[in-house]
Amino acid sequence: MIRSGSSHWHPKNKIHKQIMVLMSGGVDSSVSAYLLKEAGWDVLGITMKIPVSRDTNKRGCCGVDAAGVCDQLDIPHYYIDITDPFEDLVIKPFRHAYARGHTPNPCVDCNTHLKFSLMWDFIKERFVINYLATGHYARLPRTDGTVFLGKAKDKAKDQSYFLYGIAPEKLQSIIFPVGDLTKEETRAIAAEANLNVAEKSESMELCFAGEGDYRQALTSDLTSRPGDINDMHGNKIAEHKGIANYTLGQRQGIGYAGGEPLYVGKIDAENNTIALGTRDEVSFSTVRMSQINVLIHKDFTAGKRLFGKIRSYGEPADCEIVDIGQNLATVEFDTPQFAPCPGQRLVLYNNDDNIVAGGTISLDSAGQT
Repeated sequence: MIRSGSSHWHPKNKIHKQIMVLMSGGVDSSVSAYLLKEAGWDVLGITMKIPVSRDTNKRGCCGVDAAGVCDQLDIPHYYIDITDPFEDLVIKPFRHAYARGHTPNPCVDCNTHLKFSLMWDFIKERFVINYLATGHYARLPRTDGTVFLGKAKDKAKDQSYFLYGIAPEKLQSIIFPVGDLTKEETRAIAAEANLNVAEKSESMELCFAGEGDYRQALTSDLTSRPGDINDMHGNKIAEHKGIANYTLGQRQGIGYAGGEPLYVGKIDAENNTIALGTRDEVSFSTVRMSQINVLIHKDFTAGKRLFGKIRSYGEPADCEIVDIGQNLATVEFDTPQFAPCPGQRLVLYNNDDNIVAGGTISLDSAGQT
């Protein structure tokens, strides 16, 4: 499972100045490793070796560039093969979600179940390192000894939404070195340090789909079994190409042109149908979530006014927690939210831009029953 990519781990500092950096070979994680070494840390570079979809010949993020950066910085680098757990914890749930007509978020699953859990625990045991760093754009403000998970300085690059599932007790041992930088500042540091990835383009697609179309990671029957396209009242208006080709809120590539803009408003996996509606018909104020991770318990109460995001992009919107049950919560937004997607995540922020809680949007959100 572990393979050394360069020199071996022989730390010089005491344990409180030793840190592992998860490195994909991109600019952000490379600059993170550089900044930590410059700050006097003993740095160990770790690259996860993950599986890539059988339908693509593109290489996933297995880190040849990461090994090169570690060689430049004279820090040890190891590959860890996580093929099996990645398949079980990320790819299988991804496929299962699409089979149910849901829209998964595999990056959240990877962060929650692998990077900041299974991987971290394994590396900590193997190398006896307590601290973990990544190239994520997020911040970890501290108040009276409590660590919070908050938005990055660069709001356009903020990735805190993808990190809400981290166990709260682990926040105190995490460092996000680029969280207080803009992307331009990060690239400038990489160039000044002559890192060989300074001009490398950003990775925007799914790593396990070889940076290609997500459909490449799905089984063929999910993408090719046709069915009915209905209106929101159940009347057939066209035929679809397979439910996995569609997500809630989608407008382009549906295969039907109406008199006004229409969006995917429902996906019924059991009956293999999708339904189209106007923007108003697919927008809802009530959103429910399950599988909740709470980071600030005092703010996670019924009646609390917060700011919610139902997808990774865009600004959080004003909302109120109206009900909390057994690992369930109902949130009411002040204005209807466009196409809440079961399987995607609802993340709640407070006035300080810190995450209060997050969870998986449930199928019983308004309009999705």
